[in-house]
Amino acid sequence: MTTFDKREEGFEKKFALDEELKFKAEARRNRLLGAWVAERLGITGDAAVAYAREAVAGAFAEGGDKAVIARIAGDLSAKGITEEEIRRQMTELLAQAIAQVKNGA
Repeated sequence: MTTFDKREEGFEKKFALDEELKFKAEARRNRLLGAWVAERLGITGDAAVAYAREAVAGAFAEGGDKAVIARIAGDLSAKGITEEEIRRQMTELLAQAIAQVKNGA
């Protein structure tokens, strides 16, 4: 194996690791976001866990972040929470999720 091949293999492994981290962080962010929304809606306990799972996972399967935001914005519109606030919260939660995933939490 040449130096170039070793280097290429290293880049491929790093890319795969980065993609795995991104996937895990986004999944964790979505769980945190679902919990945040449930709290805003006054849902607690098992109902909050079920809401978070259903709202975020279902909407995510339909079209990524855009679908998640649309679903959550609909649920939170009566509370006066805007899409901008949801996007800001998603950004903050992503940073938290990345830190948690990197720390193995």
